[in-house]
Amino acid sequence: MRSLTLVALSVALASCGEGSPSDAVPDEAAIAAEAPEAEATPALPDPVDALSGPQRNARKNAEEFLAMSGFSRDGLIHQLSSEYGSGYAVADATAAVDSLDVDWNEQATRSAQSFLEMTGFSCQGLIRQLSSDHGSKFTREQAEHGAKAAGAC
Repeated sequence: MRSLTLVALSVALASCGEGSPSDAVPDEAAIAAEAPEAEATPALPDPVDALSGPQRNARKNAEEFLAMSGFSRDGLIHQLSSEYGSGYAVADATAAVDSLDVDWNEQATRSAQSFLEMTGFSCQGLIRQLSSDHGSKFTREQAEHGAKAAGAC
């Protein structure tokens, strides 16, 4: 029944001077010819390519630290640049850390979970530990996120 209706519609259009049935539906070549060309999106440069040798080494070291434990941005830079840590120049450590794609909220949650596995913390105590300059060095917002996500609040 449906094909009969389409044939009847095509015949009606043709008899009214509206064009032939083949004109009623444009072919794929006509559609493609009218479509605007898609612009190629330029590839973003790899951030590692812009790093110096020491910065690339610091980046590798940072990735290893992140695989082991939760770190804040500032805490990771400190770990990489401390004389008691890896000993990189602060500028190299900063460039290395900033070249990484890190979810700092996720890192705060991992760090909070580690603290809670060691000992009990109140919500505010854990937030203070996570955000302290003498502690984990997360931002206050990241520390609050981590403490809540880890179940301390």
